[in-house]
Amino acid sequence: MDQDSECARLVDEHWATLVQRVKMVMPIVDELRSGGMLEWEPYCKIRAADTNQKKMRELYEVLHSGGDKVKSAFYSQLEMQEPCLFRDLGFTGHHTHFEKTQTPEISSVILKYKKQICNEYQYVTEYNSLPGEYVLLSERYTQPLILQTHRDQQERQEELCSSGERFQQVLRSRNSHEFSYLNSLFNPGDHRISPSAIILQGNSGNGKTLTVQKIMLDWASDDLYKEQFDIVFHLKCKEINCISGKKSLVEILSNSCSLTSDQISQTIQHSTEKVLFIIDGFDELRLTQDFYHMPTNTDVLQKAPPEVTLCALLRGRILPESFLLVTTRSTATDTLGKLLKGPQRFTEIMGFSEMGVEEYFQKFFQNEELFKKAYEYVKANETLITACSIPVICWIICTTIKERFEVGADVTSGLETTTSIYIDFVSTLLEHHCQGLCQSVPSLLRSLGQLAERGMLEEQVLFDEESVNEMVSDPAGNPFLCKFLFKRRISQETMFSFMHRSFQEFFTALYYVLLEEEESQRKVRELLSMDSDEYRPNLYPPRFAAVVQFAFGLLNKDVRRTLRKKHGLVVHPNAQTHLQEWILKELRNGYPFGDRTLFWLHCLYELHEADFVKEAMKAWNKINPSDGLLRRIDCWALLYCSQCCHSMNELYITDSALTCKTLSMILPALPNFKNLTFHLVDLSDSFLVELMCALVRGQTLSSLSLSPDRFTRGCWSCSVSSLDLSLSEEICSICISTFCEDAAPSFLTLSLTLPRSVLISIDWANVQILHQRNLDALMHFLSSFSELKKLKLKIGCLTKKCALWTLQIIQNLPSITEVLVDADFLLEEVIKVLQRSYTRPACIMGVHGFICNKQSQKCTDPNDWHRRCNQKVTVHLKSQGFSMKNERTPLFWD
Repeated sequence: MDQDSECARLVDEHWATLVQRVKMVMPIVDELRSGGMLEWEPYCKIRAADTNQKKMRELYEVLHSGGDKVKSAFYSQLEMQEPCLFRDLGFTGHHTHFEKTQTPEISSVILKYKKQICNEYQYVTEYNSLPGEYVLLSERYTQPLILQTHRDQQERQEELCSSGERFQQVLRSRNSHEFSYLNSLFNPGDHRISPSAIILQGNSGNGKTLTVQKIMLDWASDDLYKEQFDIVFHLKCKEINCISGKKSLVEILSNSCSLTSDQISQTIQHSTEKVLFIIDGFDELRLTQDFYHMPTNTDVLQKAPPEVTLCALLRGRILPESFLLVTTRSTATDTLGKLLKGPQRFTEIMGFSEMGVEEYFQKFFQNEELFKKAYEYVKANETLITACSIPVICWIICTTIKERFEVGADVTSGLETTTSIYIDFVSTLLEHHCQGLCQSVPSLLRSLGQLAERGMLEEQVLFDEESVNEMVSDPAGNPFLCKFLFKRRISQETMFSFMHRSFQEFFTALYYVLLEEEESQRKVRELLSMDSDEYRPNLYPPRFAAVVQFAFGLLNKDVRRTLRKKHGLVVHPNAQTHLQEWILKELRNGYPFGDRTLFWLHCLYELHEADFVKEAMKAWNKINPSDGLLRRIDCWALLYCSQCCHSMNELYITDSALTCKTLSMILPALPNFKNLTFHLVDLSDSFLVELMCALVRGQTLSSLSLSPDRFTRGCWSCSVSSLDLSLSEEICSICISTFCEDAAPSFLTLSLTLPRSVLISIDWANVQILHQRNLDALMHFLSSFSELKKLKLKIGCLTKKCALWTLQIIQNLPSITEVLVDADFLLEEVIKVLQRSYTRPACIMGVHGFICNKQSQKCTDPNDWHRRCNQKVTVHLKSQGFSMKNERTPLFWD
């Protein structure tokens, strides 16, 4: 039994005791996490458990699924963190094979090599780092999803076409056993066969190089592969391309690390079966000849051209007992698969999961408040949160947000357009991942745009190899394309795609606006359907909506400046003119309503030019989105466009429901509207107070109407079921309806009229009093309405107590001139009270409803009182006295 198996056996044998006695659970878990043996999601589950015993039970699930290697790592951590318990259980420490057999000289060499690796690999130099600038790897590296299987065509299409939550659902639908962790890459597979060579495939910017750096650092720190590999070497194909002349393997290795050729030779010969070579960026290796016809090279000291020596290592001609881990883009995977020795294992870096994105943001900002602001902003945008699965886009977005924080800008005011983020991504790949391409940047982007457009027109996200070769020169070296191999009966088929459908939409728009002037004009007219005599704005296919939005984003002056300054690319003025004329024409013809409202708001938001947005918004008297529940990104667009205008007539959101969270996002823009109508699904008393305090301070508001969602009404934590506010220059009227779960005496509606000038002084914090059925508390609430002129009450049952309270209102609030009570029914004893009462001079009171002769406590059954209460009366009460008008009202069964 090997060392790992023995440790695993001991852990399993004593697990019941370990669950009860281990105290240092989280330190052990943290070390396993830092060693790449514990993913973020199970880590969070362990951390969330409220006792050490529960934490240990969650941990065992991870240990069991990770196999002997993970259990052995736990065993090692137990020795360090719980030495007393370790000895009590009779455990003994263990050492690696290499530590037992190495000579002192080699031990010293390896120790120095590991220290050098730790010093060099603990830092990350980012794309925008100045000389001498760096960040710690631990502050950036987040374990990506690594899938250990090939996907079929349908699965690829699902990933490419989904976004937001749907995209995460697609990732989660992959079987959990298909995902790998760094510590398990070389574990035996289903047939107990251990791979000698690992293919680690990933798209440009997906984190292959950073993952390699993490592996090197963790091995050198004894946190990863301590038992498997005595020494690990890292070779970069980009650097190998720069080596001239003939070189042996030890010379190539010496060129890439701190060891001399002699030290490397001695170390390798000492333990050839425990050596790992990491070959980074195989797709960048320049193969000058067919590897099948390369000369045989079998010795570590034999000299040959560098690519010949490297290929001999990959084929297993040199050091056949050694292990290989090779990273490559998907475009070179088939070539690598034919070259690489076996047994092989294919793995693919998928990028970040949703939890991975969240973890990356946490590490990047290292400040809980800033992290939440940034992450919530990006999570609101389905396109951006999906693109954040690509680690380099995650970095671009975090860097951009951080710059705003550093200059004191508020991320909630709107960060960057989606288009600008995609431009930054394209610029990053063009600068850092396109070395060696024979195409110029304009030619490269044009060919990508042609391919993207064809896919949009033919509704394709996967392209056959022949059509790609027709349009794109050197697709295998293109960092924006992905290559897939699919089984087709007894053969294979090669297909290509963009990283995601959103990139296909982006490149289509970029293609349209960067064409030569005449061709660009024609393409833009075709896209916008402006070339027909009869203007038909809905002619273009709905799937082109994102293309149009990206096209508007490419007109943004900052985006145009980036294209011109970095790549010499010019957006022709006519393309901009046609797009702007089109949107103005559609808006002025009355089209910005219904389900197209949000589309136009997003177009204007992507354009992000305040003067033009202001001109376009003049055509909008009423904004009325009707696309269901408004997303946060919809609110960003609405907020930006609304803030570009000083005054608009109406914002009408009833078909598209709002939550308090989304409504709070557009709160700063609401004073720019005269009339507001909202359909809310989760209104609370606290938010109603915040909303009213913000709105009544504005000078332009004429009306406000709040209504609940009838399906979620029971989930509200608010006293108010609806609120209508109407304002003129001098007078305001407020109608507040409350929830009433039964027919017991309670106020259903309060209607208040008062001077507009005192609206700002109302204490809205007391609004929760409305559902307490406490008349004294309600009196206190009404007294905050200074100079209240009129009061109208809609009530279920007017009892004697309520009637006396209403009369007291008239005495306590001298500004009131009119009180009206609309009751479903009123008791006979109330009539007697009113007959003996008077009002103040200059104040009248009116009451109407059905008279009921039953006692108030029994008047709760509507069917019962309808049978008994069929006489409707109207009561007038003035300072001169009482009058009543009786009216016999037939009931429905008469």
